[in-house]
Amino acid sequence: MSTDEVIRAIANELCIAESHRTPTGPIREQFPGGDSGMSAVEFAYAIQQLNVSRRIEAGERLVGRKIGLTSLAVQQQLGVDQPDFGALFASMAHGDDQPIALSELIQPKVEAEIALVLAHDLTRERHTFDDIVAASACAVAAIEVVDSRIRNWDIRFIDTVADNASSARFVIGSRQVPLSQIDLTACAMTLSRDGDVLSRGSGSACLGNPLNAAVWLADRMVELGTPLRAGDVVLTGALGPMVAVTEPGAYLAQIDGLGSVRATFSA
Repeated sequence: MSTDEVIRAIANELCIAESHRTPTGPIREQFPGGDSGMSAVEFAYAIQQLNVSRRIEAGERLVGRKIGLTSLAVQQQLGVDQPDFGALFASMAHGDDQPIALSELIQPKVEAEIALVLAHDLTRERHTFDDIVAASACAVAAIEVVDSRIRNWDIRFIDTVADNASSARFVIGSRQVPLSQIDLTACAMTLSRDGDVLSRGSGSACLGNPLNAAVWLADRMVELGTPLRAGDVVLTGALGPMVAVTEPGAYLAQIDGLGSVRATFSA
């Protein structure tokens, strides 16, 4: 098969895995290598973009981006030196306490994050913290529900990138705080269920500062010709370890200065 045919076949495989709730094998095993004329990263993003384009053509609405692999320890584990990104669609968004059906997911996990809501486009070739602050309407507490279409979460960089950065659902809190009024690095986080704390972290765990992640994403999107736009939601990355969701229940993320947000799972 040609490289384009391999990309289409893998994109189809991931679509089927998601729609049938049946995970597939690692994508990296199907990378053609040097014969493809592409790097592994380019190959993975080509798969992701094909499925993103398909969803848009089917009528889904793109509402932002998520940033993944913002932990240096996880980057080292996967042998990479950069984060990754995925697309967020309106169909992924859930309100605080709006039930998320486990029956629609495969092997979900939750992580607490800081989300930015943009008020202005980010179109410079190289952005600064000041650019991000000026373009952002607010920061809010968020929970991202990640879900791998790869069996047993057996992923490397190429696998999660192709799989839309393992994105699935997200919940945004109600308290909106201007970036000028908060130090994101100092935001302590706890993620709990029924009062039991399952994960702890802080803003500094996200590439040292969630704004570092936002700058990286803004630059990358301009490079790709798809800059971040006013109204976009940006999930800047996990503040602490992920927590597996194996049964119905409610997970509460509390982030200093941003309040709380709850993700509730039903059968």
